[in-house]
Amino acid sequence: MMLSVRILNIFVLLRTNLTCTYKDNLMSIKALILSFAISIIAINTFAQDGKTTPPTSFGEGVKPGKKYPVEKMEAAMGDKKTADLQITGEVVEVCKKKGCWMTLKMPDGEGVRVTFKDYAFFMPKDIVGKRVALDGIAKKQTISAETLRHYAEDAHQSAEEVAKITEPKKELAFEAKGVVILK
Repeated sequence: MMLSVRILNIFVLLRTNLTCTYKDNLMSIKALILSFAISIIAINTFAQDGKTTPPTSFGEGVKPGKKYPVEKMEAAMGDKKTADLQITGEVVEVCKKKGCWMTLKMPDGEGVRVTFKDYAFFMPKDIVGKRVALDGIAKKQTISAETLRHYAEDAHQSAEEVAKITEPKKELAFEAKGVVILK
């Protein structure tokens, strides 16, 4: 009985307080609701699921070891025509037909063409601008005019642009056994 009287007294006090200062309490309730809503939005915005997505891997992947930036690939090769290397670089172009080759950015604007060993895998066509790590064979080679025309056709260049390709070209190239998309 005593407990119910106390509860009733608390209820009366609260009701009296609510009616006496209705505007103040209404403002406090609005502020409380607004604070709660902002807190929920902030929690949802900055919450992390705790999972880290592993990098996407193609072919044999890339083993741990020293990776040279693509800009230093030729220096790492020294006098050799081919060298087993691991490199990193930014993708600037991908074959638009199947993803059967890609080009990595070089400071001189030329780029390094990357093909994939035995056509064993292809790259997604939407990775332009992403950084990749590659494991494979770096090459100093001469590309025939016929192959250059094929590459130009794969890149959807116009017939006039393809027809202009008449001379072979010396270039750095890379045959990847494995690729990992870093970001």
